[in-house]
Amino acid sequence: MRKILITGGSRGIGAACVRKFAHEGAAVCFVYKNSRAEAQKLAEETGAAPICADLADKKQASDAVKKAAEIMGGIDVLVNNAGVCHFSLFTDESDSQIDEILSANLTSAMICAREAAKFMVAQHCGRIINVSSVWGICGSSCEALYSTSKAGLIGLTKALAKELGPSGITVNCIAPGVIDTDMNSSLTPETLEALADETPLCRIGRPQEVAELAFFLSSEKAAFITGQTIAIDGGFAL
Repeated sequence: MRKILITGGSRGIGAACVRKFAHEGAAVCFVYKNSRAEAQKLAEETGAAPICADLADKKQASDAVKKAAEIMGGIDVLVNNAGVCHFSLFTDESDSQIDEILSANLTSAMICAREAAKFMVAQHCGRIINVSSVWGICGSSCEALYSTSKAGLIGLTKALAKELGPSGITVNCIAPGVIDTDMNSSLTPETLEALADETPLCRIGRPQEVAELAFFLSSEKAAFITGQTIAIDGGFAL
């Protein structure tokens, strides 16, 4: 049975990943921060084990990975999905906001990948899947911090693919476009409609579609794919 750790797993894309991997028979742990009710419900639905941690705190991030490994007896796949979004003019960003976004979106993924990689190197196989964003590829006005953090995940993916490849570990990145998640729930219906109109497939994406891509990248069918950033955005970034 494969052992899967998913961060930011209680809602949206993360929850869809939990459901997909659990449905396929894997042992799953997922990390959440505040959504206790959603996490408990998801755990009861899927049998996955919830771990409460603030991944922006380096020690909590490291401890969460170690706890997941203890629960499952190791880690075969890490899906780095946890992240937060922030809208603001770049000139209005405070030092604390810069630290918050980079810690939650980029540093946390680095810590989780570092700790998970130790288990994967020892067993000479593994999969690391970083969830970036279309904004990490093309940038977004008034989301400079978010875009920067997500672009950093792409760089991390490329570097780790080279470093961990000799140990039989693949590292890839998913770059979702506009997906129907809580992160985008603050957008007005008019804005969502406009974004759908800008998407060649003329609709917003579904979390389940991103989960399917994550599952594929974790499978043996993707064993010769590494260091790649795959946009799942309906053509939005074209």
